[in-house]
Amino acid sequence: MPRTQTGTPHVVTDTTEETEMASLNDKTIAFLVAPEGVEQVELTEPWAAVERAGGTPHLLSTETGRVQAFQHRDPADTFEVDAVVGDADPAAYDGLVLPGGVVNPDNLRMDEDAMNFVRKFFADDKPVAAICHAAWVLVEADVVRGRTVTSWPSLRTDLRNAGAEWVDREVVRDGNLVTSRKPDDLPAFNEELVNLLT
Repeated sequence: MPRTQTGTPHVVTDTTEETEMASLNDKTIAFLVAPEGVEQVELTEPWAAVERAGGTPHLLSTETGRVQAFQHRDPADTFEVDAVVGDADPAAYDGLVLPGGVVNPDNLRMDEDAMNFVRKFFADDKPVAAICHAAWVLVEADVVRGRTVTSWPSLRTDLRNAGAEWVDREVVRDGNLVTSRKPDDLPAFNEELVNLLT
């Protein structure tokens, strides 16, 4: 779990059989977010799923310090950044998770270090998972051409214009890319994320 300001862990109840049986021992997974605007549940629940499966999640951002998460439009908890994305080596990570929130990916796609980090995962065909508005990051990185994806519905035109086939499903896996639409899809997203990383 990312370290919150209060140090109180968020309790997550999604413990599907597949997640419990999977093993991510010795795997380190990057979670990339902007300094402000990440949808908290889309950060904390996949983070917990990775930990339950034995993986080690690391929180990356474009600045040092703490990131401000949100619950929809309301500020929620803050989380301590493990590393600045511009200083992080993609080779040190076995997978990448891109949580959503409207403001979060909109800020990330304006940061060239973040975009280069994302592009490197696709260039190396390493696992990437994006949920909700995080698909904007994929559009900006120009990595969805020819892929089947899903996202928050308002992004479908952006994704189609970027060359993707957009579908309305709770989770879509296309090679080493997993995408989902919204927080309600998190159980399916987390299960497919862990399966992808295993």
